[in-house]
Amino acid sequence: MSRIAKNPVTIPAGVELTLKGNFVSVKGAKGTLSMDMHTSVSIANEDGQVQVSARDGSKMSRAMSGTARSLINNMVVGVHEGFSKTLLLQGVGYRATAKGKVISLTLGFSHPVEHELPEGITAETPNQTTIVISGADKQLVGQVAAEVRAYRPPEPYKGKGVRYADEHVRRKEAKKK
Repeated sequence: MSRIAKNPVTIPAGVELTLKGNFVSVKGAKGTLSMDMHTSVSIANEDGQVQVSARDGSKMSRAMSGTARSLINNMVVGVHEGFSKTLLLQGVGYRATAKGKVISLTLGFSHPVEHELPEGITAETPNQTTIVISGADKQLVGQVAAEVRAYRPPEPYKGKGVRYADEHVRRKEAKKK
């Protein structure tokens, strides 16, 4: 069995987990998340802890048990605390403003870039060069952050572009004459 799957997922107070076969639904203060787990894993909920185990000893079911445990844990943490990603804009004239469900980016193009946010995701701009994307679904938060970063990824010569707050951009030396 996977080492990750051996650890049970603890359900905090205020979070409600519902199991119907392999369909898991988690409800909390930040929203509701649900997912259909793989058929090769069995999920048991007892005394505020969720235990995930492989149905048989095959390599696939052992691997999927660890994956299912991580997905359930991410759903529990997401509806209880939420997830967020911080993006930084570096470059002269690069700015961002969040207006409702749209992020308006000025990234050196001849036009402003308008990025529509999906349901369940919020964005805020504490200043003009910082974007904080947050939501309950870890995968969706990361996907939206990656889409915004893809408009102008950081380039290695001047470091201009959209980067994650914890990202280190390796700089290159300019061409010599």
